[in-house]
Amino acid sequence: MASPRSALDAVLAPLLTRAEPLVRRVIRPALWVAVVVPLAALVVEGVAGELGANPIEAVEHETGEWTIRFLLASLAVTPLMRLTGWGWLIPQRKFLGLAAFWWGMVHFAAYVGLDYFFDWAAIGEDIAEHLWVLAGMTALLCMAPLAATSTRGAVRRLGGVRWRRLHRLAYVAGVAACLHYFWAVKKDVVEPLLAAALLAGLLALRRWPGRPRAAWGADGPADGVTGGGVSAS
Repeated sequence: MASPRSALDAVLAPLLTRAEPLVRRVIRPALWVAVVVPLAALVVEGVAGELGANPIEAVEHETGEWTIRFLLASLAVTPLMRLTGWGWLIPQRKFLGLAAFWWGMVHFAAYVGLDYFFDWAAIGEDIAEHLWVLAGMTALLCMAPLAATSTRGAVRRLGGVRWRRLHRLAYVAGVAACLHYFWAVKKDVVEPLLAAALLAGLLALRRWPGRPRAAWGADGPADGVTGGGVSAS
């Protein structure tokens, strides 16, 4: 009797073969649109005065939500590669991870500059008093070394094993970000719970057997270090 993995491969293989050329062509432009358009929309809304009664809070929420979306998207790439055998997705994982860090820095800048006007003493007290702020800082601090070691040179200097171990911090960042999101919204927790459920699903998919190594082609397997990024193998 065929295994579930073999049966799924038999169904997916022809679909993936037909879809792969199109996905290769459109994925990077689509990712750039996903990164740039929300920022442009936020700027336009701010200039037009359409951010509501509390524009600073709106900016913080919007930038924080996009940080979590890109972080979870980066974590979804490895399971997707294991499912499809598309090793060439590794650079897209790096792109998504860096996008998550970039949005996280914008979120942090809004918190520090717009909300607290660079009052570092008050910021320190806020971190010490509120777990949701501490969780957010933890997520950002976990992403920082991953973004800093996203280059091929960093992979060579650290070595593949140490690089992969370091980049498992992406999952710590994901957990911390979901906790931050859940505690920060206070009332409507549907979206934070969905984010947490997605993260749990991605963690569970790490146990799913990948396609045969030959399917990865020249780009290498999903747990390779080619292309680096804020990601976990």
